[in-house]
Amino acid sequence: MQSSAALSIGLPVVLCIVMLGLGLSLKLDDFRRVLQQPQAVLIGLFCQIIILPIICYGLTYASGLPPAIAVGMMLLAASPGGTSATLYTHLARGDVALSITLTALTSVLSIVMVPFIANFALARFYGEASAVYLELSLVAQIFVIAVVPAMIGVLVQSRYPVLARRLDRPVKLLATLFLAAIVIFALVSQWGLVVTWGVTILTVVLPFNLMSLAVGYLVPRLFRIEYRQAIALAMSIGVHNAALVIAIALSEQMLNNPEMAIPPAAYGLLAYITSGVLVWVVNRRQAVAAKRSPD
Repeated sequence: MQSSAALSIGLPVVLCIVMLGLGLSLKLDDFRRVLQQPQAVLIGLFCQIIILPIICYGLTYASGLPPAIAVGMMLLAASPGGTSATLYTHLARGDVALSITLTALTSVLSIVMVPFIANFALARFYGEASAVYLELSLVAQIFVIAVVPAMIGVLVQSRYPVLARRLDRPVKLLATLFLAAIVIFALVSQWGLVVTWGVTILTVVLPFNLMSLAVGYLVPRLFRIEYRQAIALAMSIGVHNAALVIAIALSEQMLNNPEMAIPPAAYGLLAYITSGVLVWVVNRRQAVAAKRSPD
């Protein structure tokens, strides 16, 4: 379950570059709009902080999972949105500024939420509480990889808009190739995990992934959140920061339990695939709608 050099070093570097490129397609006004109309952000936070842990607890309780796997699932539910959610949002033509904003907020809130959910899960499934905390350095890494490069791109766009427009298509191509490479690498490197824990993945992890995507899209639409923002929320809520949960599970200073890392490792693999399928469906629907609309 240890991270390879390709993931621990190459992945953050590529993510920084792609996030910088995505920032070139944004303006400061995009973030002002999100903050001035915070309904979408608040609904996204409600889904992430309240609804998902409740759904996850119901799944783990009904499935009768081993304690370590159950705790890993609950940690996953409490984790913030993953950086890759912004890439999927961009590819699906969603609201990228909203995705970045929600990732930043859930990352900050994870300082409280992850220890709270972890201690609850340990008490519930092991019958004993423990002093679990989240190191600030892990949260800082999320900002360094995702938020800071994107904001640098926004600042560059404000000063060099022509350059930003020229880079939009290459960045989208790079994001597509990057995600495809990650999916292939994850399948190869985690194939043993798929074989060993295939039943658990299909009966618990996959349903939770699909429910996360559905909640992220349907709940905002019930509150009349516009389509592009609902897509951003679906991706941000459906693509969890599995790497953060794996680090917590494996860290000797925290849980130090490799079995707890199994659910987030499986989820990280599945989320890349299901979110990619969702991007394809969304883009196909938009293409069909564009053909049917009058010129």
